[in-house]
Amino acid sequence: MVGDCFEPSNARGHGYGIKTTVRWRVAQRSTLSRAIKCRNFSSHSVKAALPSTPQPSEDQIKSPAIYTPPQTGLVSKLPASWIPYAELIRLDKPTGTYYLFFPCLFSTLLAAPLATPMASMVDVATTGGLFFAGAMIMRGAGCTINDLWDRNLDPHVERTKFRPIARGAISPQNAIVFLGFQMLAGLSVLLSFPAQCFWYATPSLILVTLYPLAKRVTNYPQAVLGLTFSWGAIMGFPALGIDLLSDTNTAISAALLYASSVAWTINYDMIYAHMDIKDDAKVGIKSIARAHEHNTKAVLSGLAGAQVVLLLAAGYISGAGQIFTIVSCGGTAVALDAIIRNVKLEDPKDCWWWFKNGAWMTGGVISVGLLGDYLYRRSKEEGKSALQIAA
Repeated sequence: MVGDCFEPSNARGHGYGIKTTVRWRVAQRSTLSRAIKCRNFSSHSVKAALPSTPQPSEDQIKSPAIYTPPQTGLVSKLPASWIPYAELIRLDKPTGTYYLFFPCLFSTLLAAPLATPMASMVDVATTGGLFFAGAMIMRGAGCTINDLWDRNLDPHVERTKFRPIARGAISPQNAIVFLGFQMLAGLSVLLSFPAQCFWYATPSLILVTLYPLAKRVTNYPQAVLGLTFSWGAIMGFPALGIDLLSDTNTAISAALLYASSVAWTINYDMIYAHMDIKDDAKVGIKSIARAHEHNTKAVLSGLAGAQVVLLLAAGYISGAGQIFTIVSCGGTAVALDAIIRNVKLEDPKDCWWWFKNGAWMTGGVISVGLLGDYLYRRSKEEGKSALQIAA
C-alpha cells in the first residue's frame, strides 16, 4: 500500500514501480539514521559546550520569610482577630510603655513633697496608676500613628516588615478607626486628673503626630521623640494640684526634670536606632545613629552627663535631699556608664537587650531615689504634725 502511494501515475511497468519503492525506502532509512546521529551529536555537543553550574547547597537556599503568629505570651492567647491590633499597640513589647511612664512617675514623686498639703501615699499611688494607664494607651496610639506614617517603609526593614499594617493584616482605614478609639480612651484617663491637666497635656498631641514625620526631614528625630516621651515630666505637678504658672521655682524644677528626661530619651533611642541602621540607610530613614555612626559612644556619654546634671539641678531646686542625690543621681550615673561601656552597637540583639533592661536600670534607680526622698520628707512632716498636736 505504501508503494502504491508513491508509484508515479505514468509508470511504464510493474518492475519500475518496485525499484522506485525500494530506493525510496533505503533513502528514507538513511536520512532517518543521519538525523538521529545529528541529534545525538548536537545534544552532547551543547552539553559539553555549556559551563557546568554548581548546584546550591541547602544552606544557600533560603525560603522567603513568612509571618508566624505569636506562640507564647499574652498575645498568643487572644482571639485570632484581636492579635493584629495587640501587635499594633506592641502589647507584647511593653518596654516603650515603661519609658513613657517613668517621666510621669519622676514628676509625681518630685512634686509630692511640694504639694499643699503634702501628697499622701494614696494620692501618689492613685496618680501613678492613672499615669501608667495613660502611658499604655497613648504609647499604643503613638505606635498606630507611627505605623500609618511608615506603612510604605516598614515592609523594607527587617525588624518591621511583619507589623500588622505593613503585612496587610490591618488596613489603613481600620487603623484610623482604631486610633479614634485609642484617643477616646486616652481622653477618658486625662479627664480623671484635675482639670488643669487637660491644658498641660494637649500640646503633646502635636509632638506625637510629628515624630514619624521627623524621621524623613532631620537627622535628629530622637530629639522630637525626647520632647514627646518626656512630657510626663511636667504632668506630675498639675496632677497633684501644683500650678506651675504661679510657682517659679517649681516651674524651673519641672523644666529641668523635663530636659533631663529628654536627654535620657535621646540616649536610649540612639541605642535603639542602631538596630535598624543598615535598613534605615537603604530606605532613607534619618536618625541620630546614622548621623553619628562613628562617634556614637561619645555622644551617648555627653547625653548621659547632661541627664545627670539636669536631674541633680531639678532635685536641688525642689529641695530634694541626700537620698535623692546618692540613689537617683549617683545610681543613674553608674547605670548609664555600664550601658554605654558594654553595649555592642554593631549587634542588634545586644542593642535590644540594653535598651530593654536600661529602662529599669536607669528609670528604676531614679524612681527609688525619689520615692525614698519623698518618704523621708513625709515622715519628717508627720513628726512635726505630731509634735504640734501634742503641744
